[in-house]
Amino acid sequence: MIDTLNLADLGELYQAILESMGNFIVGNERLIELCMIGLLSRGHLLIEGTPGTGKTSIVKALARLAGCTFSRFQCGVDSQPADIIGVRIFDPGSRDFTLKKGPIFTNFLLIDEINRLPPKTQGAFIEAMSERQATIDGITMPIEPPFTVIATQNPFEFEGTFPLIEAQKDRFMFSMSISQLDYEDELEIIRRENSGKLDWELYFENLDPVMNSQYISRFADEVQKIYIDDKLLSYIRDIVLATRTHGDIRFGASSRASIALVRGSKAIAALQKRDYVIPDDIKWLVPKILHHRIILEKEAELSEITPARVVSEILDKVEVP
Repeated sequence: MIDTLNLADLGELYQAILESMGNFIVGNERLIELCMIGLLSRGHLLIEGTPGTGKTSIVKALARLAGCTFSRFQCGVDSQPADIIGVRIFDPGSRDFTLKKGPIFTNFLLIDEINRLPPKTQGAFIEAMSERQATIDGITMPIEPPFTVIATQNPFEFEGTFPLIEAQKDRFMFSMSISQLDYEDELEIIRRENSGKLDWELYFENLDPVMNSQYISRFADEVQKIYIDDKLLSYIRDIVLATRTHGDIRFGASSRASIALVRGSKAIAALQKRDYVIPDDIKWLVPKILHHRIILEKEAELSEITPARVVSEILDKVEVP
């Protein structure tokens, strides 16, 4: 068990973040929650959604509130690995090479439209996402913690895009689809604009951090001490193994999915001020961890069977302890 005071502190800080972001951000509370879970479980997030749904604003504001650095990289078909990682540049004056670090050396990295990157450039992220380091011309440098990649892709853009390579997708701990705002949230946006309360620059200038990167790293260490019963570990195992034997799935989830479910469920418990995991923590996370990891059989795709449907079937069939 961990110190309950630490859990209370974390829960209060999380509520302070939600309250502060609620002063400007409308809707998408689940995305904010998943970003926090990613921070505390040291995971990365893949977001699917159309432009104009507030993804950039949410990530930038969360980085500011967390007292972390933020970088954004806009992907293109001509993007090269050096654009992301960095490059060594020869200085004629000193007759030596100087190192120019890329945007990957940050705490929060927002990668816009990652599926516009060709496969070779996508691969540039794999080392950083899995090992928290990057290699430039044979020189390996650590990326200071916390390090969270939040990548977006537009599901309706096909021209000039490349499917994510499987090794890349597996490095994302979570995936999530976000849609346009609903009726009430859209009306709230209109009301705020009409009353002059929708000024992003003013909001961001007045945004004060409620923690810092060292604080987050310490909490991430503490979160992993949260108790999870052995029966729940077996429950996670059964869910992941079911993806490897389901008739509609060609390739099931790897062991990274099992690890993600353990770490992510502990983070959920921490945000809810609990020092133990419950089955609902796992069940809430399963779709977000499995959807992007499974590959369906061709026949299933032709029959319009979706990963969401298959994962739902698995959750229904696997016995909850």
